Amino acid sequence: MITRRHILASAIAAPAILRFGTAHAATTLKISHQFPGGTIDKGDFRDRLCRKFAEEVAKRSGGELNAEIYPNSSLIKTNAQFAAMRKGALDISLYPLPYAGGELPETNIGLMPGLVSSYDQGMAWKKQPVGKALTDFLADKGIIMLTWVWQAGGVASRSRPLVAPEDAKGLKVRGGSKEMDMVLQTAGAAVLSIPSNEIYAAMQTGACDAGITSSTSLISFRLEEIAKSLTSGAGQSYWFMLEPLLMSKSIFDALPKNQQDIILTVGQEMEAFGRKGAQDDDVEVAKVYAKAGATVSALDAATVGKWRDIARDTAWKNYAEKTPLSADLIKLASNVT
Repeated sequence: MITRRHILASAIAAPAILRFGTAHAATTLKISHQFPGGTIDKGDFRDRLCRKFAEEVAKRSGGELNAEIYPNSSLIKTNAQFAAMRKGALDISLYPLPYAGGELPETNIGLMPGLVSSYDQGMAWKKQPVGKALTDFLADKGIIMLTWVWQAGGVASRSRPLVAPEDAKGLKVRGGSKEMDMVLQTAGAAVLSIPSNEIYAAMQTGACDAGITSSTSLISFRLEEIAKSLTSGAGQSYWFMLEPLLMSKSIFDALPKNQQDIILTVGQEMEAFGRKGAQDDDVEVAKVYAKAGATVSALDAATVGKWRDIARDTAWKNYAEKTPLSADLIKLASNVT
């Protein structure tokens, strides 16, 4: 029986290239991401989303648009993918938005602790002023948002559970964004700034005691192999990451309008698949860790409130002071319920 884990393990070893379309002259788009590769039906849902997007775009364009999928950061290193899109050196990436925070601090709104507490709230951004302000900003910087994807997150720990802020004291923790790191430091933790595909090695060597990341990454990067406890974000979470499918604006603008329309339409249609994949993994992750013998803990409203209170006084305030747009974004996002 071929399981999801077998698919992921076999795909990690080498880049998986997926080609669509016919042999006649066509535009080939390169789609890169940091996550394990699989197939269109099996594996990490983020890789599958890219493959489904590619297949549908090829079909609707009659083969005029082809796509090659590069998982595992096999084409471009994880953090460099955003800048590559801005320069037109990469076409498309499914990319954790706050990874671009060092380049554009405004993007850290994509992982602001306690700001988003449900999928409904996160997806509501798209049609609210905060969504327009964010997408307009990205377009101005050379990036087009094709698919809104939010993911709830949890914590894998090598030792004791990390549930409430008071549990963080003395631990070395990967938070996922500058703002999450600020909250963790206030709670007494030391922090590491690494992409999620490097958490396993950091935990294995002891450089990291606990990693906070999406439910999907908690599964796909096999952290249950070295974790003794899991805090699940299935019911409630203070950690929601915006991980959209993004495209280089310069590449997009160079395409004929009919192809642009296909890309935008298919991108929007992928949002339902992305949400279901994220929510399914919120449930699955607890099963995976329990089976591996880890202690599984859940978050409640009171605990999420503790994290939010710290975030509001530290991360939210600091972010709002970065740029005028940052102040606008945090205010607009706070109005979305």
